[in-house]
Amino acid sequence: MSKATEQPKLKCLIWDLDNTLWQGVLAEGDDLRLRSGVRELIETLDQRGVLQSIASRNDHGPAWAKLTELGLADYFLVPQIHWGPKSESVAEIARALNLGVDAFAFVDDQPFEREEVTAALPEVRVYDAADVASLAGRPEFTPRFVTPDSRHRRVLYQRDFQRKAAEEKFHGPNEAFLRSLDLKLQIRLAEEGDLERAEELTQRSHQLNTTGKTFSHHELDALRQSDDHVLLVASLRDRFGDYGKIGLVLLSTRVEVWRIDLLLMSCRVMSRGVGGALITWLRQQAKEAGVALQAEFVETGRNRMMYVTYKFAGFEEKEETDGVTLLENDLSAIPDLPNYFTIEAGIFLAAGAAP
Repeated sequence: MSKATEQPKLKCLIWDLDNTLWQGVLAEGDDLRLRSGVRELIETLDQRGVLQSIASRNDHGPAWAKLTELGLADYFLVPQIHWGPKSESVAEIARALNLGVDAFAFVDDQPFEREEVTAALPEVRVYDAADVASLAGRPEFTPRFVTPDSRHRRVLYQRDFQRKAAEEKFHGPNEAFLRSLDLKLQIRLAEEGDLERAEELTQRSHQLNTTGKTFSHHELDALRQSDDHVLLVASLRDRFGDYGKIGLVLLSTRVEVWRIDLLLMSCRVMSRGVGGALITWLRQQAKEAGVALQAEFVETGRNRMMYVTYKFAGFEEKEETDGVTLLENDLSAIPDLPNYFTIEAGIFLAAGAAP
């Protein structure tokens, strides 16, 4: 177990087009051919769950038509094809995908473009187009595990864009839109087959991780089998499809006090209120069991949202030791779960057995 202080694995590779993804310059009417190894790299990264996008100085229409002709257009999320600075394109892609810029890489054949991105966004890792053939073998592009969620990550994001488009067209309050999604939140005990995705969540989720801690597969398996802990995994689906496994809870279950040692969520569900719903369910379980409910929080510089989530859910600071804030919940007035969720719980913690 460790704090997430290492440089994170890359989550998205952003491609230049001219003389990078393809050989030649589109605007000059060149006979364009894919750079050697590009198609294989794009497909490999996609299977590993590394997202991909475009930052290119070009006219969008002709560039997108060429990508479509090459059979590659569907691989690229929120492409930025225009004549503005590439650093602005990278920042916009990061905003649209709701990911920190330190999880992005940028590949371009021009030293000026790479230096411009580095000057504006020093956290972004940049690569020369001449190195494309070696990228698949680099550790920063190689996750420890490739899970079903990884292999479908691009599709999961594309569904999220469909949801966003539907939300923008929806007329009415946000809660009514959420009800229209028919959200189903499943909460269950983690099984051995969940541990690869659970480790991946601790490695990838930085903004919505209450302590910034990461856990290995071995550590999670030990905690899963511990008599003093409960490891829960949360999944979400709606009328657009499955979000996959999007949440993890590590609960220390002492006799008189339960403590949330870790709560994390995928950033893709930030706007769905999943964290609050999960905490409400935990509060209900603790009250039913007749125990106090506490939670640990460690400020990482990126996870303030989770502290706010705890505060809105009735947690108050109890003490602080070595940078770890211990919070305790007032279980006297627990609100109902949001009416736009259906909770499918595979276990009742208070009863200690499956229903």
